[in-house]
Amino acid sequence: MFVAEANPLNASPLIFPALECMHIVGFAVTVGTIALVDFRLLGWGMRRQTTGEVASDLAPWTLFGLVSIFFSGPLMFSSDPDMYYLNRSFQFKMVCFALAILFNYTIHRKVALGGGSEGLGIAVACVSLLLWVGVIFGGIFIAFV
Repeated sequence: MFVAEANPLNASPLIFPALECMHIVGFAVTVGTIALVDFRLLGWGMRRQTTGEVASDLAPWTLFGLVSIFFSGPLMFSSDPDMYYLNRSFQFKMVCFALAILFNYTIHRKVALGGGSEGLGIAVACVSLLLWVGVIFGGIFIAFV
């Protein structure tokens, strides 16, 4: 069993909240940029640009958000691994997160860059939004489960 008090992240009452803020900002940027591409796939706004242009323009921001998440998430997890590992909401978040990342960099990317019909684009956008909403709700409910 891991002793949470031995972790340097638990030495100061400000370290974990600052890390959590970084994690939330990373998710806001990641989910926000992907949602903008999804909204374009759905035909909701940004009509002067193709979906591929929107996706290409936002790709560096999406990557920045993901790097923030991949930096802060494991550090937060290390503060109390037993609590996270055994938490059903955390498990749900991780499954949705893995599926969302996989989906985003395979099917979603191909369709966004111009590889599908309008109907396929709508379906892909809906699946993408559903997965990312699952990640967000899974993260929110970690504290309550």
